[in-house]
Amino acid sequence: MRKKTLRDAHIKGRRVLMRVDFNVPLSKQGDIADDTRVRASLPSIDFIMAQGGSVVLMSHLGRPKGKKNAAFSLRPVADCLGDLVSHPVRFADDCLGPGVEKLVAALAPGEIALIENLRFYPEEEANDPAFAKKLASYGDLYANDAFGTAHRAHASTEGVTRFFEEKVAGFLMEKEIDALEGLLADPARPFVAVMGGAKVAGKLELIRNLLGRVDRVLIGGGMAFTFFKAAGLEIGKSLVDDELVPTCRSLMEETERTGKKRIFLPVDCVVAPEIGASAAAATVSTGDIPEDMIGVDIGERTVDLFRTELAAAKTVFWNGPMGVFEVPQFAGGTKKIARIMADITKTGAVTIVGGGDSVAALNQAGLAGSVSHVSTGGGASLELLEGKKLPGVEALSDR
Repeated sequence: MRKKTLRDAHIKGRRVLMRVDFNVPLSKQGDIADDTRVRASLPSIDFIMAQGGSVVLMSHLGRPKGKKNAAFSLRPVADCLGDLVSHPVRFADDCLGPGVEKLVAALAPGEIALIENLRFYPEEEANDPAFAKKLASYGDLYANDAFGTAHRAHASTEGVTRFFEEKVAGFLMEKEIDALEGLLADPARPFVAVMGGAKVAGKLELIRNLLGRVDRVLIGGGMAFTFFKAAGLEIGKSLVDDELVPTCRSLMEETERTGKKRIFLPVDCVVAPEIGASAAAATVSTGDIPEDMIGVDIGERTVDLFRTELAAAKTVFWNGPMGVFEVPQFAGGTKKIARIMADITKTGAVTIVGGGDSVAALNQAGLAGSVSHVSTGGGASLELLEGKKLPGVEALSDR
């Protein structure tokens, strides 16, 4: 770990201002539908409590667009957190103002405060210095445990650090950086990347960067059809990004010139006339997609091909589903890749899954605990692996 963490800080008797990622999914009734992100913050919170400190937690929730909106209040999260910890949790119904200042000032060691949604104020996303300075006044030192927002230079992730001498990573942040930067530094080989998802846009820079580091890239999902078209294959009515066809073609040509086959595309796919639970599906070979059909999943022969490549791998990074996995009959390929990931983890491979849809697929299959690391930050993990610097990480103190 190249950045300082909570272990490096003197905490006893001090108040820690900590950015967390409590951007949890809510039900229509306003209840928390999945408390994974709240639970992910517990190791850092528990450590601060054990060291005799207090903590002021801050987060965003949803997209309130810079205005106060009760539908995006963090109060349900405060209630959830209170059920998970054995320490008092106090909720401030704003993140600015005398009421917040009074609540924070009264915090005793062993107590927790959660302030209201940062994005109720446009100054948060604008990285307003005055807003950041006010937030900084709530703590004696700063910790960032919100890897999922580390790629954004917001007031609570970057601006606030200018007002602290001590700026450390929480344990979730540490775990994420160790896992993902480890992929770039010295991965055990063979190193295989599995890339999927609906759109190739936004993934090409990642693929380009990984191609210089991995031994194989296995491509599935909707993004595969742009590569198919680049190879001159028939794709029917499948999803395609015509503007990126030339870029995909040049990427494939580059790998061919090296003399090593590094990009693997599906050899068969499941097709249907429409995307729907009642659509009649069939499996066809690559290039034989009827003009009135849509590619919706990888086929069995592709699963076998990918299984062979993954079985030999020592390190695997997976981002994106292999098909329209939210429709149960088109989720087979994605679930089988999830199972393969779990199987190779048991035999010693390092397996890292990044991206919301991939994580959702793992959860659906009941396999989230069966891989080496599940990243909590979709966009942040992709940008880090693209080789970009993350503002929320770079702002922390170096070891």
